[in-house]
Amino acid sequence: MRLPRSFYPQSDSASVDVNNSIPASSVNNIPDVNQQVRQAPTREFFASNVNVTPPPASDHFVRSERVTRPVPKSTEVDPYTQGFIDFIYENPTTYHAAEYFAETFTKAGFTYLSERVSWKNKLAKGGKYFTTRNGSSLVAFVIGANYTGGNGAGMVACHIDALAAKVKPISKKPVVEGYTQLGAAPYAGAMSMTWWDRDLGLGGRVVVKDEKTGIIQTKLIHLPYPVARIPTLAPHFGAPANGPFNPETNTTPIIALEPSDPAENELRPDEVGAPLAGKHNIRLLRVIAKELGVPVKSLLNFDLELFDTQKGTVGGLEQDFLFCPRIDDKICAFAAVNGLLNSCDEFALTGSSINVVALFDDEEIGSLLRQGARGGLLEGSLSRVVDALGNGATMQQTYANSFLVSADVIHAVNPNFMNVYLQYHMPRLNVGVTVSCDPNGHMTTDAESLAFMEEVARRTNNTLQYFQIRNDSRSGGTVGPMLSSSMGCRAIDMGIPQLAMHSIRACTGSRDVALGVRLFQAFYEEWEDVDYFVRCGEKM
Repeated sequence: MRLPRSFYPQSDSASVDVNNSIPASSVNNIPDVNQQVRQAPTREFFASNVNVTPPPASDHFVRSERVTRPVPKSTEVDPYTQGFIDFIYENPTTYHAAEYFAETFTKAGFTYLSERVSWKNKLAKGGKYFTTRNGSSLVAFVIGANYTGGNGAGMVACHIDALAAKVKPISKKPVVEGYTQLGAAPYAGAMSMTWWDRDLGLGGRVVVKDEKTGIIQTKLIHLPYPVARIPTLAPHFGAPANGPFNPETNTTPIIALEPSDPAENELRPDEVGAPLAGKHNIRLLRVIAKELGVPVKSLLNFDLELFDTQKGTVGGLEQDFLFCPRIDDKICAFAAVNGLLNSCDEFALTGSSINVVALFDDEEIGSLLRQGARGGLLEGSLSRVVDALGNGATMQQTYANSFLVSADVIHAVNPNFMNVYLQYHMPRLNVGVTVSCDPNGHMTTDAESLAFMEEVARRTNNTLQYFQIRNDSRSGGTVGPMLSSSMGCRAIDMGIPQLAMHSIRACTGSRDVALGVRLFQAFYEEWEDVDYFVRCGEKM
C-alpha cells in the first residue's frame, strides 16, 4: 500500500519521483524491491525523518515483513533425483514406465528383440539388447565381448508395478444425486485412506482397431489433468465419518456431475455398436477416444487405472527429502537401469559374462502372471543367449556362475514408531542402499551373498545398511526368492529405504536415487572380479 504524499518531506529542491511520490532524498530508507522485501515504514524510519509525522494509530496498518529468497545453489536438486521426479510424473502407469525404459535403452544403442522371433542370428558378443512382454515388463542385457559359454550373469531384478485403482471391466454406475461415479477396484493395497481426497488421474493402455485396415494395436493414454476423487465424509457427521468403511460402497470415485442435457448420456449415431458402449459411461469413452484421436467405435478394451497426479518434489529445511508417489519400486528400477547404462559400454568391450536388468510387473500381487517374475521372462532371455552363443553350455552351469540382486524398497526408520523396529536394523535416509534379511526365507540374503555385496561396496566406497523385522512382526516379500529358487543362483535382497511404504505418496531421501545408481553401477562393474576371488576360495 502506497503511503500518502503528506507522509514524506517536501521541499523545492527535493527531487521527486512523480510515479511513486517519494523524494529521492528518502530512497535509502525505502526497502529495495529487487531484494523482494516488502514492508511498511518502521518506527526507526519516522525517528530518522523528524519532519515526518507518523499517522494516527487507527489509520496506520503496519504490515509484516515478507521475504522471498531463491533456493541457494548449494541445495540444487541432484540430476538423478530430478530425473526420477520427471520420470514418475510423465509415466504414471506400469505400461508408461515400461515404454519409457524401452525408449531409454533404444537411445542408448540397445537393440530390441521380439519374443516372437528367433534370436540365434541376432545376438553377438559385445552387443546390447532388450526384450519386453505384455508392454509391462522388460529385460535388458549386455553381452561382454569376451563372453564364453558357461560364464554367468550379473543380474538386478526390480518391479515397476505400483499400487493403483484399476477401472473395472464394466465401470458404469447408477447416478447418485447427480454424481457420475466410476467403478474401480484396488490393485494390491490401493484405495486406502491415503487415497481419499487426492487428485486422481486416469491412464493406462487402450486396445484400438482401425476401422479401415482392421489392424488392432495398443495405445497408451495419460489424461493431463485430474479426473477423479474419493471424497471423505466430514467429521461433523460423527461416527459414520470414522469408519469402518466398506471398500465397495464407500470408496467409489466421482468423475463428473450429470449433464444438464440428458441427451449427452445417449449414444450418437456414429457411436451405435461401439464395443464398449453400455459397459462404461459414454462421456468417459468420448474423452478417451478424443485423447487418442480415434472414434469411440474403435475402442475395443482397456487396462486403465487411477493414480495420484501431484508431482514429486524435494522438501525439508535443507531439501533432505524426496516426496513422491509410486516410489515402490520404480526408484530401484530407475537406479538399476542407470547403473547398467553407466557401465554398459565398457563392459561390452571388456566383459566376459552377461550383465542384466529385469523389470517386472505384478510383484505387488504375487508375480504369478506371465509378465511377473514367475513368468520366465528372465530365465528365457538368458537361455536364448546361451543357446545362441554358449557353444553347448548348459543353463545349470550358467546359473551356478551367476549372481542376482533382488532390488526392492525397504522400510526406513520412522521416528514416530521406533517401537516396531529391531535395534541396530534401522535404515536411515541419504546413507546408502539397505540389505534386507529374513530368517524364514522371505528374503534371499545369506552369509555368502552378503559377504559378496559387502566386498563390492568396500571396493567402491559404498555404504550398506541392514534391515530385519522384529520377532513379533511380519515380513513382506520380493521377487528374490522366486527367481533364485527357479535358477538356483546366489542372490541377495537389498533396496533403497523409504518411509510410508504403500501410501499413495511416500518419502525417501533426496540423495537416495543417486546412491542407488552408484551401488548398482558398482555391482555391474565389480561383480565379475569379486566372483573370481570367491571361486578361488571354494572347496572342491
